[in-house]
Amino acid sequence: MKQLLVLSGKGGTGKTTVASALIKLANAKAYADCDVDAPNLHLISGWQSRPETKEYYGLDKAIIDQDLCIDCDICRVHCRFDAITDTPHYKVDPLACEGCGVCEYVCPVSAITMVPYIDGELMLYQNQQETFSTAELKMGSGTSGLLVSEVKKQLKNAAPESVGLAIIDGSPGIGCPVIASLSGVDTVLLVAEPSVSGISDLKRVVETAGKFGVKQLVCINKYDTNIQKSKEIEEYCKRNNLTYVGEIPYDPQAVAAVNAGKTVIDYNTAAGQAIRLIYDRIKELMEFADV
Repeated sequence: MKQLLVLSGKGGTGKTTVASALIKLANAKAYADCDVDAPNLHLISGWQSRPETKEYYGLDKAIIDQDLCIDCDICRVHCRFDAITDTPHYKVDPLACEGCGVCEYVCPVSAITMVPYIDGELMLYQNQQETFSTAELKMGSGTSGLLVSEVKKQLKNAAPESVGLAIIDGSPGIGCPVIASLSGVDTVLLVAEPSVSGISDLKRVVETAGKFGVKQLVCINKYDTNIQKSKEIEEYCKRNNLTYVGEIPYDPQAVAAVNAGKTVIDYNTAAGQAIRLIYDRIKELMEFADV
C-alpha cells in the first residue's frame, strides 16, 4: 500500500482542504487524519455511522495514596514540572505531570505509584468499501507523536491488503506528530502559502522531510493572493530539486464547500479544477491507477 502524506509547514494553508479533495478524486479506500491535536477531516468525509472507539494510553502518570502519604514534601521539591501541590493535601496535577517517575523514586514510604493514563481516543470508521483512521488527543496531553503512530498502525491493520493507496492528512509544523506521520510514507505533498511566514515554514518542513528520504512534491494554495511570493516558492523548488506540481487559486466557493461539509471537488470551483490537475500530476509521479 503506497502512502501519500499531505503536510504544510504552518496552519491555515488549506492542507485538509487539499487532502480531502485528493481522497475524493482518488476514490481512496484507506485514509487517515493524523492531526490529532485538532482533527477535522471527519467533518467533510461524509461518514454517517459512528466510529469504533478505543482509549489511548500515553505515558503513565503519578498518583499519591493519601493513606500512606506522610506530608514530607520530598516529592514536591523534586518535581521539576511543578506538578505536585500540597494544598489542601499532596496531589498530582495530571495535566502538568510528565510521567518521569522521580516522585515515585524519592518517596520514602512508597505512597506514589505510576499508573496508566488515558491521553486520548482512537477512532476507526469502516465499512466494506472504506477505512478511515483518526484520533483526538486529550487537551494538555503531550504524546501526540505516539498517538499519530497508533493512527497509522490502526489504518494499516484495518485496511484490506488490496488497497493500493492510502492518503494521510498530517499536522501543521515540524513537531513530533509530523515526524511520526512521515515515517514509512512514500511521497509527501507540501501545501505552501505565498507569504513570508509560509515560505519560511515550507523550508523547515522540506528540511525535516528530507531527513526521511521521502519524495517531496510542492503545490501552492491561494497562489494569486501574492504572485511575487508564489514565484519565489517556484524558484526555491527549482533550486532544491523539488517537484512542483501546481497552484490553486483563492476561491470563495471553496470556503462555501467546506462550510457545507463538502470537498471542493463536490462543487464546481476553480480551486477544485486546479486540484484535479495536481492530482493527475501526483498520480503520474506515484504511478498508481484510479480505483
